[in-house]
This record gives sequence, structure tokens and C-alpha cells, in this order.
Amino acid sequence: MSVWLPSAPCTPRACIESKGSVTAVPRAVLRFVTVLVVVAAGAALTPVGKRIPAGAVRWWCRTIVRAAGIRLRITGTTTPTGGLLLVANHISWLDIPLLAAVRPARMLAKAEIRHWPVAGTLTAGSGALFIDRDRLRALPETVASIAGALRAGGAVAVFPEGSTWCGRAQGHFRRAVFQAALDAGVPVQPVGLHYLTDGTASTAPAFVGSDSLLTSVWRVVSTRGLVAEVEVGETIAPGSHPDRRSLAHAAQAGVTARPQHQDHCTSVAQAPVKIRRTARRRPVSVASMRIIRHTGTATARATSSPAADA
Repeated sequence: MSVWLPSAPCTPRACIESKGSVTAVPRAVLRFVTVLVVVAAGAALTPVGKRIPAGAVRWWCRTIVRAAGIRLRITGTTTPTGGLLLVANHISWLDIPLLAAVRPARMLAKAEIRHWPVAGTLTAGSGALFIDRDRLRALPETVASIAGALRAGGAVAVFPEGSTWCGRAQGHFRRAVFQAALDAGVPVQPVGLHYLTDGTASTAPAFVGSDSLLTSVWRVVSTRGLVAEVEVGETIAPGSHPDRRSLAHAAQAGVTARPQHQDHCTSVAQAPVKIRRTARRRPVSVASMRIIRHTGTATARATSSPAADA
């Protein structure tokens, strides 16, 4: 795996709570089977070589959410028509059908999903755009593909954190995808995704770390009273921000995390960088100063490139 890939400190053992109301096993099994049947039916009915209609995608995704026993609440503003970049925080595999419930869009997915059974067929059939995360040099081409889809009047959904978090903490939005919105001159719609049980944040839907998909699905269907809240933020108009850095910051401000307490992932994300100090200071030669100055300049140049802030 490439060292530049974003990652989260969340793990099933540290972040996912086992407490809470659990539905009866027969009902959980029925939900589990129903979810699998709905997903399999969607794969079987996917038209070969054709894009799935938006209305069918919306209905199918909402059916998956309901089949899992989840109540859906959508609040906020309506999404505009035409080219639109949808950005959201990333917690679970459920995030994808939840975004489609707001507005069906072409997902930006990692390239390996294309080869997954069932899910790969569905993802490709929905017109998803794929990114090879192991090849940093492929990033400009991916950004250009997103911009092209936006210029054509379509919606593209992206999780700029680049990794799933448990829902009690949130990663930083990577800036590269926002360049596509700037290049295409389209608005950005921030969407906040939250999962609740009994009115408080739930980590049951989190799909993090070494968690398997089937384990995560079972945990979701066996959790009683799970509610998915989708908060559609105010649209960020094109031209309101001069660069991708400020645009990413504004979009993340529109996606509010709901930490309930200081937990493992929150403390890791907010922990300051520790610098080890030596007991004695050695004199620095003029030659060493030149090397340091040259290295610092090269580093600044590298981190200002479009690829470095992916």
C-alpha cells in the first residue's frame, strides 16, 4: 500500500461499542437475508452496458436502508440540478445508499471495488468513476475525469476523507477532488451523515479497520432503533472560493461531526506532534545550514504540488 494513502485510527475493538439494544435474532436474520436479496436482485437486473436510471438507483438504495431496519431522516436544503459535487463524511458502507437517497450520483470509488463480486458489478453499472489509490501519478487524470462528468451536468459523490471513521471523530477533507469542481465551475454540496440510537451517536454502522463487510452488515441489522440522519448543507456556489484549499475547508465546515466524548480516535486525531529534544546543542556549520535550506525548499515545492494534497 502506498504511504500517501489517508487512514483513520479507528478500529472495531477501540471504537465500536457492543452495548445497546439488540433486536431478536430471528428478526436480525430476516433483515440480513433481505439485504442480501435486495443487493443480489439489483446486480441481476443491472442492464448490461447501460447506465442504471437515477430513479431506479434512488428506490433501490432506499430499499436497502429500510431492509436493514434503519429509519431514514433527511433534513436541510434541496440539491440543485445540473453539475454538482456531493461531499460527505465517511463512516459506513451505508453512506453510499444514503447519499443516493439525497441525489443519485456517480460515485468516486477505489479501483479494487471493480473486481468485487456483486458490488463491483453494481458500482460499475451505476457509472462510478474509479481511482487507483496506489498510483499517485493517476490523480490528475482522475480529477480531470470528475471535472468532465461535472461539466456534462452530472452529479459526482465523493468522500474526501479518503477513509472511514467511526462517527465520533472526523478526518480532514483532502483537497484534490475540489479542484474538479473549480475546473468545471459547479457548486459543491456538503452532506453530513450521522447514525443514532436513542438520540445519541452510534458506532454500530461503522465499517473501519479490519472489519469485514458481512460482520458490519450483521452488526447493523442486529441493532435496534438505528436511525440514519442525512443533513444536506447549504450549497457552496461556484466562484465563491479562489482555490481548492479554501473550498475544501468550507465544505468540511458544512459537515459537522458529533463527538460524544473524548475517545481513542478523537484523542489520536487531535494529539499534538511530539518533538524529541536533545540534551546538548551542537554548533551548526555553514555547510549544514545550506543543506537544511535546500531540503526545506524542496519539501515546500513538493507539498505544494496538486498530487501532494490529494
